[in-house]
Amino acid sequence: MCGIAGIWTLGGIGGSDAAATSDAAAISQVTVMADTLSHRGPDDTGAWADSGAGIALSHRRLSIIDPSPAGHQPMPSHCGRYILSYNGEVYNHRALRTELEAAGAIDWRGHSDTETLVCAIARWGLRDTLRRAVGMFALALWDRLDRTLALARDRIGEKPLYYGWSHGRILFGSELKALRAAPGFDAAVDRDVLALYLRHNCVPAPWSIFADIYKVEPGTIVTIDARAVATPPPSAPRPGEDLTTGIHCTRYWSLDAVIANGPDPSMTADGAVDGLHARLRDAVSAQMVADTSLGAFLSGGIDSSTIVALMRDVATAPVKTFTIGFADTAFDEAPFARAVARHLGTDHSELHVDADAVRSVIPDLPSIYDEPFADSSQLPTILLSRLTRRAVTVALSGDGGDELFCGYNRYLVSRRIWDAAALLPASLRGGIGSAIERVAPGKWDELATLRGMPNVAMLGDKMHKVARMLRTSLSPRDIYRGSSEHWQDGIPVLGHRDLGHRDLGPVEMATGVEPGSPEDQMMRWDMRSYLPDDILTKVDRAGMAVGLETRMPFLDHRVVEQAWRTPLAFKKRGGQGKWLLRQILYRYVPPALVERPKAGFAIPLAAWLRGPLRGWADALLAPDDALLDMPPIRVRWIQHQAGTHDWTASLWGVLMYRAWAHDHAHDHPAAQAPASAGAGASAPARPQARAC
Repeated sequence: MCGIAGIWTLGGIGGSDAAATSDAAAISQVTVMADTLSHRGPDDTGAWADSGAGIALSHRRLSIIDPSPAGHQPMPSHCGRYILSYNGEVYNHRALRTELEAAGAIDWRGHSDTETLVCAIARWGLRDTLRRAVGMFALALWDRLDRTLALARDRIGEKPLYYGWSHGRILFGSELKALRAAPGFDAAVDRDVLALYLRHNCVPAPWSIFADIYKVEPGTIVTIDARAVATPPPSAPRPGEDLTTGIHCTRYWSLDAVIANGPDPSMTADGAVDGLHARLRDAVSAQMVADTSLGAFLSGGIDSSTIVALMRDVATAPVKTFTIGFADTAFDEAPFARAVARHLGTDHSELHVDADAVRSVIPDLPSIYDEPFADSSQLPTILLSRLTRRAVTVALSGDGGDELFCGYNRYLVSRRIWDAAALLPASLRGGIGSAIERVAPGKWDELATLRGMPNVAMLGDKMHKVARMLRTSLSPRDIYRGSSEHWQDGIPVLGHRDLGHRDLGPVEMATGVEPGSPEDQMMRWDMRSYLPDDILTKVDRAGMAVGLETRMPFLDHRVVEQAWRTPLAFKKRGGQGKWLLRQILYRYVPPALVERPKAGFAIPLAAWLRGPLRGWADALLAPDDALLDMPPIRVRWIQHQAGTHDWTASLWGVLMYRAWAHDHAHDHPAAQAPASAGAGASAPARPQARAC
């Protein structure tokens, strides 16, 4: 895995009339940007510039496939027309090579997937190449003949890519810290996006926390020509909308198009299990290809256990697996993971951490996540990534299983609540909701520990979510928002505009119609945004902070397409989700080892905010803020301390923003450092550009 960065300015980079001097100055600037991404690519660094065109690209490399110099980036195509800086893995690149060779002899320099990708682009064009590619990636491609910059991201959004406008130039990079390192970067926080962040505890694409800086959306190519370099668009560029002359966004893969085909009504239960088993096994096998050490995250739950079981099925040696254990047994999944690892015969490592170890990660969060981000499971994910990186460079995970196979409680519980509550008058539903909320979350948690009561993790938080649902119109969208959004009674941002809801897709926006069952709708909404903007962001930044590449077989687009061809009846059965995955897993692991209530990667953050984290939080919440409306935030803080409400999620969002803002205000960008090309930076001789 790698990091990419670059600058495009029509005024020339470096301010010199001498091309060689200008190239050196441009390389120096983009190398400083790339060096902020050294954690993503500790093995090599490179840069390329064409000062006449005003373009410079840089790269930091984590060597996974072909670690030789033949994989060095930015990489020119053989014909010299294209320059590629690329972050990711194309798992079918060997098949693409075979197809390219059949079309004509190629004198390969090495065996990296980067070279395969740039040669395929030269042969087939970028869009057709990405349609053929199976993988996760983000890339910047400079076309020296047409003088256009193309930025693209994988179908589901595993790899990040930011771009935007600052002082009459376009900046781009894998993380915001690379853009912030560009000379003179001073973008202001966008208060409209800040409100969106507080609603979701992450910043959804296509926005970033900074004005005029955006994320490339999953499955999208953003093509920019010189007409757009100097002037930012009036709002976020979206696929199909040409808001500014010189920018074109297009989707090369669409989740909505996949879903529109509908499930296969002829599919049988056995056919569903066998078909998914074959697809998923192929995806696992493809993602186990690496010229370096490889392992897997293992929680002992359905998703990660299925991935590890399939890895063991195709591997020739024991699979390395990794688990974090917690001293607090209410949150400790290590024994379950250990049992699965023992059954599958993996080479298992686990690290037990106490609360102090988890909390010690908090000061690192603003730097690791680089923009406000507040999924509290980020803390154990970082510790797990650190443990895993001690032994391997690549780790497979089970992320994506919940969104594809009806795994989240909100899909199941929400439907049961909806069906039952729909029989009651709205006034009675509201009264029941109010009664539930009058019982403090801690009291509900105590009930869950009584003998004879179901052992439900974080019962108080769940009951208060149910209460919020009961006060809505009970439409699927209201229920979904009630279970997933954190500020519904007035977002505390001063003077913001409502940017809408991150989960709305083109069908809903155009027609107001939300097709499919409530469960299908919620899975679709999660796939559009919660998965890429929250889950994948969490895992990518945690892994990349320590130079660990994470791979997710469930998100192979062929697996995704297979999942959406599968009728809901094979995902949810008997009030339980992930029926289909269970049938596959039971071929390898006894049900008793993996069947337990879903807990997630949780930590006792609510209690910590009332205890050891209270002083830290008090200090962050005390000052006034130019953007935040602090009084309602402080009301929630008082209620949380009193135990009458559990405002953990919404308060954590505010705290992570304040911690990030403090870090950002005191940050001195690397661009202020002395200009230097940096170790290993290079400016290859420019080949003559020609049509490929």
